[in-house]
Formats: sequence, structure tokens, C-alpha cells
Amino acid sequence: MWDDPANAQKLLRERTRLDQAINNYRRIEREVDEARELIELGETEGEAAIVAEAEAALQKLRAEAARRELESLLSGEADGNDCYLEVHAGAGGTEAQDWAEMLLRMYVRWAEAHGYKVEWLEESGGEEAGLKSATLAIRGPDAYGWLKTESGVHRLVRISPFDSNARRHTSFASAWVYPVVDDKIEVEVNDKDLRVDTYRSSGAGGQHVNKTDSAVRITHLPSGIVVQCQSERSQHQNRAHAFAMLRARLYEAELQRREAVTEAMNATKTDIGWGHQIRSYVLQPYQMVKDLRTGVETGNPGAVLDGDIDRFLAAALAARIKGADAIKADG
Repeated sequence: MWDDPANAQKLLRERTRLDQAINNYRRIEREVDEARELIELGETEGEAAIVAEAEAALQKLRAEAARRELESLLSGEADGNDCYLEVHAGAGGTEAQDWAEMLLRMYVRWAEAHGYKVEWLEESGGEEAGLKSATLAIRGPDAYGWLKTESGVHRLVRISPFDSNARRHTSFASAWVYPVVDDKIEVEVNDKDLRVDTYRSSGAGGQHVNKTDSAVRITHLPSGIVVQCQSERSQHQNRAHAFAMLRARLYEAELQRREAVTEAMNATKTDIGWGHQIRSYVLQPYQMVKDLRTGVETGNPGAVLDGDIDRFLAAALAARIKGADAIKADG
């Protein structure tokens, strides 16, 4: 421990994670026992209100226990890592760019509600409103494990606020999630395979913006993967961030090749348009959000767009784990 401080920090973080998992299990167990005792007391005393309150508590504990069970299954090679999230607007100009910004806000609100740290790395604003693209780093336990099933195309149907005739429009945006690569994962990248371009930052940022070529774009020539970063004032720091993102993208590509269960997800990485969406968000003529992979749906799109996406994450993760188990059984 004393001779290797870096490894000691990793060990302490793992210990903290396990402590939290065990304490959560013990707390749920204790609260279940307390609720059962309250129900027995309420029935004995004829207090229906006490019984109802205890039963409601049990329902909440049941939902939490189901979530904790899913968390215990986040055992993929990179599930415990931080992650990068990219959002890109599809075809459709301002409509799609506005939808891309809404989608990004949804993930930011979800991350903040779960105690994750959100770091903005790159942003390309739309001409009139919204975003053409943006990249975030989401840092916290199991960030990649929870969000990895969100990669794909997201479809929005609504009355356009940009249409003077108030017509209904369909817009598309894509989200791609890949894990931050830590030191224990080796990814070899040859300098000869890279093209590095610098350009001036855009967007909010004060006097420094558009003054120097501090933003960095790296293209990996063999794979065609492109990453970019403009969050720092220093070109050197932006280059380091972009290189870390590139390693993460290459690692994610390798994970996809090795994990047969992700083949269906890979098939969605095509055009950002009709026939490729993983989830539909309908605001008009009715209100519904439906995941087209799992069938999970809700009639409250406002809450979903405000970050309430746990039910979709849990269902997609459960389906993926079930698919992996089926592949193992067949094997």
C-alpha cells in the first residue's frame, strides 16, 4: 500500500464500492423487517393507516432491491468505469439540433440526479438553436455499465416550435456511449496512424474563445474514428483529453467485436433516421415514450426528458444480461 500509492487509491475505491453495496443490502434487509413488524402491529391494533404506510414502504424497497440486483450484474470488463457520451443531431437542421440539445440535457439531468460528475469536453452549436454535436465525460461508479445500452438513434415527434404553421415534425438524434480507459487497460495507438488538427474553439468561454487554435481534433486513419476536445484553454490539455477519448473509442470497438451480445446494438449504428431508432419520444398527438427494444413505455415524456430514464436503463440492461446468459447456455 505505502510503496504504490496509485494502486492503493484504486484499492480504496474498490473497498468503498463494496462497502456501499453491502451496507445497502443490509439496510434493505433491516427496513423490510421493520415494515413487516409495522404491518403485524397495524393489523393487531386495527390501524389501517399504519398497514398502508408499511406496504407502500415495501413497494419502494422492492423496486430498490430490483435495481440493486441489476447493479450486482454490472460485471463487464469496463462496466465500473467512467464513460464518454456523444450526442449528434440527425438530418433536419434546426429541428434535429434542438432535439439533440434536449437529449443531451436528459442525460445530464439523469447523471446529476445519481450523483455523477459531468464534464463538458466538446460542443458544436447549431446555426439557430440547439447543438450539432457535443461530448461529455460522465464520472462515477458504474457510469458506463448503466449507460452503455443508450447507444443508438432517438426519435422525437412534436409540434415544431420553429414552424409558423404549427405542424408536427419528426426529428432524430444519436447518442453513443463508450468507456473511459483506465491504466489497467492497454490500448496501443501508433503515431503514424493519427492525423491531428487544431482549430479555434467555439461557444461560450469568454475572451479566450476564437483567439487561439486551442481546440484539437484527432483522426484515427485505420478506423476512421474522429474525436475532438475544446474544453481546456491549453492546446496541450485538449490534445491529452482527445487522445484519452480516442483510446476509449478504440477499446469500445474491441469490446464490441469480442462480445457477441452487442451485435444487435452495432447494427443500429447506421443512418440517424427512420428504421434505426432505439426509442421514440412522442409529444404530439399523444404523449408517450417507448423503447423499441424492450417494449418499456411511459405516458409521462416530460419526466423522461427531465432525466427519469431508470426504467429504460434497467430493462435494456436486464435484456442484455439475459441475452448473454442465453448465448452461454447455447454454447
